[in-house]
Amino acid sequence: MASANKIGQLTNRLSNMLLNSDSYKYSHWLQYPPDTRFISSYIEPRGGLFSEVVFFGLQAFLIEYLSHPITSTDVEEAALLLNAHGVPFHRDGWQYIVDQHHGFLPIAIEALAEGTVLPAKNAVLQIVNTDPKCYWLTSFLETALLRAIWYPSTVASQSYACRQIIHRAMEKTCESLSGLPFKLHDFGARGVSSLESAALGGLGHLVNFMGTDTVSSLIAATRWYGMTTPEQIAGFSIPAAEHSTITSWGREGEVDAYRNMLRQFGGPGKILAVVSDSYDLWNAIDNLWGGELREEVKQQGGVLVIRPDSGDPVKIVRESLERLAVRFGYRINEKGYKVLPDYVRIIQGDGINAVSLQTILDAIIVAGFSVDNLAFGMGGGLLQQVDRDTLGWAMKASAADVGGIWRDVYKDPITSQAKRSKRGRLAVIETEHGIETIRLDELVGRKNLLQPIFENGKLLHEVTLTEIRKRAGWGD
Repeated sequence: MASANKIGQLTNRLSNMLLNSDSYKYSHWLQYPPDTRFISSYIEPRGGLFSEVVFFGLQAFLIEYLSHPITSTDVEEAALLLNAHGVPFHRDGWQYIVDQHHGFLPIAIEALAEGTVLPAKNAVLQIVNTDPKCYWLTSFLETALLRAIWYPSTVASQSYACRQIIHRAMEKTCESLSGLPFKLHDFGARGVSSLESAALGGLGHLVNFMGTDTVSSLIAATRWYGMTTPEQIAGFSIPAAEHSTITSWGREGEVDAYRNMLRQFGGPGKILAVVSDSYDLWNAIDNLWGGELREEVKQQGGVLVIRPDSGDPVKIVRESLERLAVRFGYRINEKGYKVLPDYVRIIQGDGINAVSLQTILDAIIVAGFSVDNLAFGMGGGLLQQVDRDTLGWAMKASAADVGGIWRDVYKDPITSQAKRSKRGRLAVIETEHGIETIRLDELVGRKNLLQPIFENGKLLHEVTLTEIRKRAGWGD
């Protein structure tokens, strides 16, 4: 495939913003009423799996896609492709943006601060065109803008829900909450649909936790959210075994594989994780880790994290803790729960989601164990097993200026009240009952939480991941 577009050839570039939409959008500029000047739209989660939503990901999209001007080359490429595709391309409208706005899209976006935790059914963002000749631009951006918001926000919301579950269990069974940021580790990079999904979803998880194996999320944090120095690294990991590195020693060499892990990565202040169910988890715990290697585990000075990787996670975690307590002993903490010695822990990374997480924690608490004894890993369940309907994300037009007069724009389908949309220009406020969305003309002096963030190609305010974490309850 050619590396660059040539005259008369279809484009091979995915970076052309004019082509970042659905096909039917290209005919919409012909469908609005005569004299339409401005279209105002909003994005909201209409509700779904989680009771609270974490708004996240807008800045990444604004920096990566909307802060760069479109060009006449973009227009030429789009015209060639879309004419062949069979849809009416608004060439004059896009060329107007190139000529009159130097390629920067004439739109204004106001949004909640990223990291805001709010109930569903509230607007998180409002967008309007700033040039009346570009009334069609607002809704054209729906595909790209909605996708940019729903995915990282949904992952951040799921991760936040898991954080709340773990937080409650730790409050009940732990003497300190200091370990909370490392209780859920992101194992999801291989299970997502693309590298960019891994980066954005992984970063959504890092809003709530600091453990990750998704390296692209660290790049995302430096590229889009100000974590640019080694001291600001967004997430951490440790040396860990996989089945191939253990089973390559052969079944008869299993104990040697474990011993090698201790000697390669153990030591004072160090942490290592070893998958231990390649053959017989119970033998590994009872006779290898808790038998032949017991003294070395105790004396190596670091922390051994044993990882089961198959079976019923509720049964496996509970029984693993019980067997480790027999082999290594335990203490009773101030809350009355068993805590293994500091040098041995468990991480459960198989079969974890918000439901199983709660069930596992309930089971170990009933068995008398503190959450200090374990951490969790979450892969496809964290980054991939979500979709736009997980929280009902939608972008809808709510107001239009036609002939200089604003009118409400809304849908109210008789067949689904859940899809009833909001009307008018909007504002979001904080009340004694929490965050609420109202009409802008009802604001009357109250603070609007939808604040200007982007206008005509310029990012008005940049936020760091550190600020977002604090807003999402980091340290609570």
